[in-house]
This record gives sequence, C-alpha cells and structure tokens, in this order.
Amino acid sequence: MMVLVLSGLFVFTWSSGFIVGKAIVPYADPTLFLFVRVCISAVIFGLVAWHAKVKWPAWSEVPKHVLAGILLQGIYLSATYWAIADGLPPAVMALMGSLQPILTAVLAIPILKEIPTGRIWFGLVMGLVGVFFVIQPAMDASSGITYTTTALLTGLLAVLSITFGTLLQKTSIAAADIRASAVLQNIGTMLFTGLFVWIRGEDRWIWSPELWASLLWAAIVLTCIGTLLLVWIIRRGQAATASSLIFLAPPLAAIEAYFMFGDRLDAVQLAGFVLALVGVAACNMRWPLLRRPGRL
Repeated sequence: MMVLVLSGLFVFTWSSGFIVGKAIVPYADPTLFLFVRVCISAVIFGLVAWHAKVKWPAWSEVPKHVLAGILLQGIYLSATYWAIADGLPPAVMALMGSLQPILTAVLAIPILKEIPTGRIWFGLVMGLVGVFFVIQPAMDASSGITYTTTALLTGLLAVLSITFGTLLQKTSIAAADIRASAVLQNIGTMLFTGLFVWIRGEDRWIWSPELWASLLWAAIVLTCIGTLLLVWIIRRGQAATASSLIFLAPPLAAIEAYFMFGDRLDAVQLAGFVLALVGVAACNMRWPLLRRPGRL
C-alpha cells in the first residue's frame, strides 16, 4: 500500500513539471531557472544529510553519482526546454519522452540483465498508445509547425539522457545512502546547468509571485520530493517497470492544464489516460516481486 501511495505521489509531482515549465515562460530563461532551482535543492539535501550524519560514498563512487545527476536532471531537463525553445512542439517532445520507458526496457536487457516479461512489454505499449491519445489533439494543432533537425536531435538527447540516468541508478551507486546520493546528484546538475547558463548567456529573471511560487514548487516538490521518489522507485524494482510510471505524467498534466489554464480536454484524451493507467498497472502488478532482478 505504501508503495502505491508513493508511486501516485511521484506521478503527481512529475506531471506538475509540465505546468511549471509553462508557468515560467514569461518570467525567466529556462536553464537559469533550472540552475536556481537545483541550487536550492542541493542546499536542502545537504542540510538533511548533515543533520542525519549519513555515510558518504567512497571517493571512487562520487563521479558516478555526479554523472547520474547530470543525466537524470541536468541534460534531460535542459535539453527538453532547449528543444521546445528551438521550435519543437511540446506535444512532439512529450511523445518522444514517452519512448523512454520502452528504451529503458530494451537497454536494461544487456546492461542490467533485466528481462521484461510479456506482460510488461504489453503494459509499455499500452502506456505509449495512451500517451499518444492524450497528446494527439496538440499534435494536430501543431501539424503545420516546422522545426529544425537540431531541435529534434536535442529532444532525442533529452530522452537518451533520462534513459541512461535511470539505468545508472541501478548500478553500484544504489548501495549508497539515498540522501547522500541526492546531494551529489544535485551538485552534478548544478554544475551542468550553471555552465550552460554562462554559455548561453541567460539572464532574464523577472521577479513575480508566479515565479516565486514556481521556483519553490520546483525546488522542493519536483526536485526534492519527485526526483528522490523516482530514484527510490528505480532502486526498488526493475528499471522498466519503474520508468513505466512516467507514462501517467503527460495525461495527468493535461488534466491539470485543463483546470489551471483552460487547455483542451476531450474524450480522446480521457481515453488515453485510461489506456496509460492500464499499461502502468500491467507493468507494476505484484510489485513486491520486483525485488527479484530480471524476473517478475
């Protein structure tokens, strides 16, 4: 029951990232926003780890934790914003992002020796179809929009980044205290985003209640809670089944956008949400057995 509650909390927090991304557009450059967000999160995790007197990983393991943070948050989030800023429709980016659980399942076979069952493959396909139904109206609306190859490749970079970041969480770094790992991963993200804020010359920052609210939500809820839950879920089960929860983020974000921004929400999108839910349920049935690597 606790796993179900925490999984639902993760999906909710992860889906709200789409809302935050839309809310900050008038007020801040995206990479600068990510940098400030992760700085706050790094300080929070640092204080938590210091207060708990956690055991830190060996120095030889530190680069892996830093790299995991760069992949799971730094490159993934930055590349997603860059691709959309370069003209890639958000709906197309969302569909590309939904390939991540399937790509994770494929790569987990040779890398982690985790072999998904037929039921998990069925669930992954159902989840992808459900996401497509949810974003299909937005894809139709943007069908006349042209975007560059660079934007498409940047979007692909984002998908590959979160995929390898997920797989890296299942390697030797999984033995470290999750709070200590969170500090190091956020430092990695901070270094990456800080570098690209400087490279891209981002400096737009217009203080407003909306920006403050978005920043605090992103730092505390999205990064501190959402990312921590994702790492915990990945450590607990197979990479593919854990990643399948991401299928529910775009449908839930569509529902949230309907209430917050008055965005379109029709029967096809609701049907897509149901399909995605069925797919995730198929992937995650009998969750306790996920503790046996490679089998379900």
